[in-house]
Formats: sequence, C-alpha cells, structure tokens
Amino acid sequence: MLRCIIVVSLLLVLCCPDPSPAATVKSGAQILSETGFASLKGKRFALVTNQSAQVDGVHLIDLMARHGVHPALIFTPEHGIMGTAEDGVRLSDGAFSGVPVKSLYGATKKPRVEDLKGLDLVLFDIQDAGVRFYTYISTMGLVMEAAAEARVPFVVLDRPNPLGGDDVSGFVRRDLPASFTSLYPIPLAHGMTVGELAEMIKGEALLPGLADLDLSVVRMQGWQRWMRWPDTGLPWVATSPNLASFASALLYPGIGLVESTSASEGRGSDTPFQLVGWPGIDGQALAHKLNAEELPGVRFEPVRFTPVSLPGKSSAPKYKNRELAAVRIEITDQHSVLPVETGVAVICSLYAALPEPARRVFFRGGFDDMAGSAELRLGVQRGESPQVLTARWAEGVRLFQKQRQGYLLYADPPAQ
Repeated sequence: MLRCIIVVSLLLVLCCPDPSPAATVKSGAQILSETGFASLKGKRFALVTNQSAQVDGVHLIDLMARHGVHPALIFTPEHGIMGTAEDGVRLSDGAFSGVPVKSLYGATKKPRVEDLKGLDLVLFDIQDAGVRFYTYISTMGLVMEAAAEARVPFVVLDRPNPLGGDDVSGFVRRDLPASFTSLYPIPLAHGMTVGELAEMIKGEALLPGLADLDLSVVRMQGWQRWMRWPDTGLPWVATSPNLASFASALLYPGIGLVESTSASEGRGSDTPFQLVGWPGIDGQALAHKLNAEELPGVRFEPVRFTPVSLPGKSSAPKYKNRELAAVRIEITDQHSVLPVETGVAVICSLYAALPEPARRVFFRGGFDDMAGSAELRLGVQRGESPQVLTARWAEGVRLFQKQRQGYLLYADPPAQ
C-alpha cells in the first residue's frame, strides 16, 4: 500500500530544538477526511498529488479508499507519485492501484482537454516549499488553466507554507519571460499557502483564461502566518529527494540559487542546501567573513566534504568524488532565519573570494530565471554588498504584499 511505502521510506520527522509547545494544525486534506469525503462521493474526479499528501501518516489515497472513494485519474508533478525521481528527470505515464497516472513532468506539463473529459472536479493536494522556483506551484497553475478550459471545478486542499506566511523576500520576477521555474510575477519567497496563491493566480490574472474558473479552497484550521513548519506540530515529509529535512527546506530559497552557479550547493551529501563549497577556497576565511555579517538565526562552520553519487537524490552532483572546501550552515534559531538574504550573503562572499578566472564561469544559465531578475547577478558582479542587493527588492516586495492582501485566508490573532 502507498501508505506503508511512504511511511517506511519517505516520512522524515524533524526534531525541533524549540522548547515551546507545538501548535496543532489541520490541513485541508484532514478537514475533508473528517467529513468522510462526503463531497466526493458519487463524483468522478482527478487528483493532483504526490507522496506529501498525508494525514497523520496515512496518504490521502488510502484515506479515501477507506471511505469507498477513489480518484478516476491521478496527475503527478516533478519527482513523481512517490517523490523519488531526481531533479529534472522526465517521467512517463503509468498506473497506481489500477488508477491511471499521468505525469505532468514528462511529455506535457499541462493536462490535455481530453484528460479532463467527463470529470466532475479536479482536486489538488501537494505540500509546497514556499519558493517561486519550486515547480509544484507551476504545475498547480497549469492544471488550473486546463480545468478552466474544460469547465471543470478546481479544488485546493490547503497546506502550510513551511517558511511561514510573514517572510516575503527576493526580487519579483520581471523583465524576464515566464518559465516553468519562474511562472509568476511574485517574490522568490512569497509567504503564501497554495490555496492563497491559487486565489491570487485567478484574481490577478497571473495566468490567462481563469476568469470563469470554479475555484475553491478547503482551508486549514489552526495555521497562523508566523508559523514555520516545526510550529505546526505536523511531521515533515520529504517534499522532494533533496528536501528531506526542514533544515534543507528552510535554507532552500537562498542556497537553492547556488544550483545555477559553478559552486556546490551540497547535493551529493546527506545535507543538501546546508553546505556550499568550491575547490581550493579558504573555507576558514569564508566562514569568518560570513559570521561577521551576523546573519540572524545561522552560523557558518568551515568543513570539507566530497560530493558522491546518490542515486535517487543526485546521481551526478557537481565535483563528484572531489573533496571541496566548504561552509556548513547551522541553523541556530529557525524563527529568525532569513533564507533568501542568507543565500545572497553566501553568494556575494563566495564570489568575492574567487580568483578572476573562476568568477568568469561562476554564474551559469538559469540564475537570472531563478532569481527573478538580472539585478542580483549584476550586483554581485559589481561587488555590491548583500545589504545593497536586498534593499533593491524592497519596493517590489512592498507592492506585492499590498497586492496579495485580499487573497490571504489566514491571519495572526491580534496582539494582546
């Protein structure tokens, strides 16, 4: 059974050092399951999902089966139904428990009109990472387009943004064409749940043809915007092979940018996005410089590590089998970490430490797309400080926060 496979091999629970009591949050999937899936009985529906759609350690598909409810069709995003396919690997269609499974990361990224023929609704339940270039929200938007074209209702089972709802940072994508890793004109870390974002995608026409889409969101209970994942009381489930821990997910918005440079972002290790390395750098000096920045919630430790092939996670990491000087990023206070700002500081300091020939090959194709603007790359190349660079996106973030306000489904309680 899917539940057994996922629980044994993929369910990873983060032990949070914060001694405060964890809040209890119910996901949209749990809320729906508590009704016995009454609204789905007698309906022919498609389910957009992967291994992350769990309630108390049981997958949504198994919960539905207990109540005699079965999807007619399953759509899966990047990494597949089990979340075990490596980054960028194109996937084929298949079947699961007798249900057809169509990959939205293979021959097509958007359902065909005929795929939705005869359906009463499309249900979306995937745990997102809260980052613009994480492709699950692009998949959601393209399925919304297909549902609108087929005149089929689209329902989002909402889940927490693991980074919380208050941290909004990074350049708003502008002056660059939309891509699958940068589909929306939103900041790199947007601070919205998938339900909120779906409402905004429709309401602000961030994708065409959605004006008449029948969209609804099954809201969570108990989630507040200040919460980062450990505060929810929910177990962390690996959302993809290299986000197997909350620590990696928390640092991913900023250190993920290192993927589009010639530096190692820690793939090929057990702690991706918690390591940054380059052959021959002075790791001690780099750590000292970064610690002097006094970035909130993190400290940097000089280390050496050797990326190795990890099939299913990273078969061919940069600098495979080559020892690298590096810094390890230790999270000292998960509530105060500024993920994007941390990544920018690391990139600035690492670039400045490199000899001129290495700088010429530091940035690789795709960096501007992930950053949302050429401004970050150009600023680093000019030697601008992290503080100058992060100040550049402040106005875009302010306008976005104003724009998103009408779509926020959850608010923190008023201060006592």
